[in-house]
Amino acid sequence: MKSKLSDKYNVAVPRYTSYPTVPYWEADSFSNDRWREAVRTSFRESNAAEGISLYIHLPFCESLCTYCGCNTRITRNHKVEAPYIAAVLKEWALYLKCFDGKPVIRELHLGGGTPTFFSPEHLEILINGLLKHASVHERAEFSFEAHPGNTTKAHLDTLYRLGFKRLSLGIQDFDPKVQLMINRIQSYQDVERATEEARSAGYRSVNYDLIYGLPFQSLEGLVDTMDSVLKLRPDRIAFYSYAHVPWVRPGQRRYTEQDLPSADLKGKLYETGREMLKAGGYTEIGMDHFTLQTDSLFTAEKDGRLHRNFMGYTDQYSRLMIGLGVSAISDTWTGFAQNVKKVEDYLELVNNGEIPVFKGHILSAEDLVLRQHILNIMCKGTTSWFSAELQHVSLWEGLQRMQELEADGLVEITDQSLRVTILGKRFLRNICMTLDARLWRNQPATQLFSMAV
Repeated sequence: MKSKLSDKYNVAVPRYTSYPTVPYWEADSFSNDRWREAVRTSFRESNAAEGISLYIHLPFCESLCTYCGCNTRITRNHKVEAPYIAAVLKEWALYLKCFDGKPVIRELHLGGGTPTFFSPEHLEILINGLLKHASVHERAEFSFEAHPGNTTKAHLDTLYRLGFKRLSLGIQDFDPKVQLMINRIQSYQDVERATEEARSAGYRSVNYDLIYGLPFQSLEGLVDTMDSVLKLRPDRIAFYSYAHVPWVRPGQRRYTEQDLPSADLKGKLYETGREMLKAGGYTEIGMDHFTLQTDSLFTAEKDGRLHRNFMGYTDQYSRLMIGLGVSAISDTWTGFAQNVKKVEDYLELVNNGEIPVFKGHILSAEDLVLRQHILNIMCKGTTSWFSAELQHVSLWEGLQRMQELEADGLVEITDQSLRVTILGKRFLRNICMTLDARLWRNQPATQLFSMAV
């Protein structure tokens, strides 16, 4: 049954870190003036009660991981650190001018790239500069992504002292053959050392990123990887499907589709990994995430507080998220904006006193209704439309498209609500796609998104 459904629903589907998804943003709806006004309004309406989230994109890496879909700049020249951090702080100063008060930081995340490409000293300058004109929420969470091979004790100690309590390590796979092909080399010992040093420093949550569907990945190799992961017992695990999009990320052309696991094997990789994690004491949270019951993400889902934004799943909710740095995306709830993607363009705009966005989208009334339902499905596995504010003709059209998924046992629908079944949790992206009015009105002529399975 699962195999047949996996085949049936193995189609190109967005990951729904936002709605509308980036390819369906409308340029005509957006302008820099409208964006600044959206930021001001969101800040005024939410900062005092919720605080704001900050995402900082640090794009530099010393080598290219060929599987990676992130916006990166490959260099071994560490002289790029200081001017880039100076530009990020200038961009932050531009946003501070949009606020009519002191921002309260609810969430701060360093992503990349490789944040630990930067020295501890430069990271301290960055964090102190960001917090100089802000206050920190009493429930704030600071987190950062890191490469196990270059994350030093000095990185961990410095960031912990600055308020960071969660660390996310990119593991992907321990199989040497897979690591060689994706150019992501780190040993079990590297990961063990970084994990133990983080725990000794006081970090309360260590996250591992793992990927299934990578080139030359085998069932035996995945079992060995999971065995190693379970020995180290991270607090949470993101177990993602590899997104093969070589038309977007040329580094993925190092291998071909023939080097990737078949759809059948990829499904087995997922099911095997999922069952091993559950048997090891982990609970499945939202989509692609597994946690120990002591982790804050587990508690957030249990209490109905789980949230999802461009940074992924989080236990922190804030309406306003500001993305700083090259290619970073910001979100006011009623609008999105993305920064320019080239480092040189970013530096030039910021140094000229301009907020460096180059595209965005202001959400329509339809967008806001569908966005809330998709977010509910992704975070709570259920949604309802009791109130008029959550009703729209496009919702009814989406529910009509969902009849086949209901017949396949993926959802249960009543007159006023929808619930994802245990079986359907495997197909959250497909369920959300039925509500994606913009995609259905404008079916892409070429593949835009990665496959669901």
